[in-house]
Amino acid sequence: MERIGFGAFLSPLHPLGEDPALLLWRDLELAQWLDQLGYDELWVGEHHSAGWGTVASPELFIATAAERTRHIRLGTGVVSLPYHHPFMVASRAVQLDQLTRGRFTLGVGAGSIPSDMHILGIDPADTRRRTAESLEVIRQLLTSEEPVSARTDWFELRDARLQLRPHAATGLPMAVSSATSPFGMRLAGQYGISPLSFGIPPRPGSQIGDLVAQWRHAEESAAEHGRVIDRADWRVALSVHVSESRDRALDEIVDGWMRYRNQYWSLVGSPPVDSRRQARKVLEELIERRSVIVGSVDECVQAVRDIQEATGGFGRLLVTVQDWAEREPMKRSFELLARFVAPRFNGSVKGLTASYEWTAAAARAYANR
Repeated sequence: MERIGFGAFLSPLHPLGEDPALLLWRDLELAQWLDQLGYDELWVGEHHSAGWGTVASPELFIATAAERTRHIRLGTGVVSLPYHHPFMVASRAVQLDQLTRGRFTLGVGAGSIPSDMHILGIDPADTRRRTAESLEVIRQLLTSEEPVSARTDWFELRDARLQLRPHAATGLPMAVSSATSPFGMRLAGQYGISPLSFGIPPRPGSQIGDLVAQWRHAEESAAEHGRVIDRADWRVALSVHVSESRDRALDEIVDGWMRYRNQYWSLVGSPPVDSRRQARKVLEELIERRSVIVGSVDECVQAVRDIQEATGGFGRLLVTVQDWAEREPMKRSFELLARFVAPRFNGSVKGLTASYEWTAAAARAYANR
């Protein structure tokens, strides 16, 4: 890709023990920081159990964040469609779209936490079917002014029509999430909407090849439905931490990563790491495999280039927010990324560089006269 945009993905995932009200306020503060640094997007997830995820309604969080920010685009990452009536999803989405004057993107998915599904009495085997049924109706509600009627075994609409319309004449932007199965990518291809891939989670067996396969599914599905899907619309969420050196970066995140691995990933059966030394060794292996991006500015630039080349290219890199580092090193990482890594990919310093090189060449020519 000639240009890559940068954003952040806030599930959020926070370790147990901190006051939840303060966690929410810190996440809102982060939204303001990202806006000031010029990040393109912030995505906010939905969780209802398991302790680590503290946002039950990404729409409420986004409405608050919109009042504290000026430029950054805000998206649901994601609304779990099987948990909600599709008319309510669409209604809330267009209201946020209007409140933010077009700064909102509706990200949707099937949900990922089995305990959420259990609480709501939803069979995990039904979530993909429900997602597809819901998305079909939501697309109709958002793009057509004709009344929509539909009936399934879990929702019904009778002559449904949205009172509010999307803010922009081009409609309300949407995205579909994808992790390891082809389901989300195939939905994105079917409807020609943006895919959002949870790139290469730091778990056993993850490979860059997972992303390559994901994009292939999107392209195949788009072709089957007579649509074209653009890599520039593909968002990939990865874990990134930038510091002055790899050693310093590892020191800043190793304890938080070990806690994340031993507490959160244990919920899905990942084996624990027994010591800080072992955790650091595993992290080093993940860095070498490009499963995470950790290191100095130059090392992170090279890692992004490697992943771009290996996957064939994507349009936007979303940094997952996981509280691996303490607050100040995390904010510093986002600052270093915005100041020194992103410009290598978004073209923001091309004019300055060209002007310097031209002036330097001219100065040499004058000196030789």
